[in-house]
Amino acid sequence: MFGCVKDDYVYQVEEELITPPNAVKTKLKTTEQYIAILYTNLFQKPMSVNNLIKCSDVIQSIGDKEFAHDQVVGNFMNFPEVKIPGDEEMREDIPAFVELCYNRFYTRNPSALEMQYFLDYLGANEQVSAEEVYYSFATSNEYLYY
Repeated sequence: MFGCVKDDYVYQVEEELITPPNAVKTKLKTTEQYIAILYTNLFQKPMSVNNLIKCSDVIQSIGDKEFAHDQVVGNFMNFPEVKIPGDEEMREDIPAFVELCYNRFYTRNPSALEMQYFLDYLGANEQVSAEEVYYSFATSNEYLYY
């Protein structure tokens, strides 16, 4: 008889809004911010003011901003001083390389899903270079915001 007593439990669970890691980035970088941050991410040193102004003028003169950003990133990638890990280094420790990219370009850690995507993609596509991965991060939509 005592084993058939129903207990009513009330749990105090607070609602929590879960958003993707990049959801808090809502402010578009100015042209100057984009160039300065991109240069610092690729060369690991600040850009001179004169070069920043010249590069900014080039981007402002092109109507298609996405095309302009692609051109700037591609141009920067052609400099020998750019600091990109080698392909062998990337392949030796893909998780560390992916984490480096997310921290460098997005200033955050990758989610488990993002990490798994890159592990699968880079594992299945041996021809993809570290330079191409850097290029994809530098030209992504998330990189345009802070």
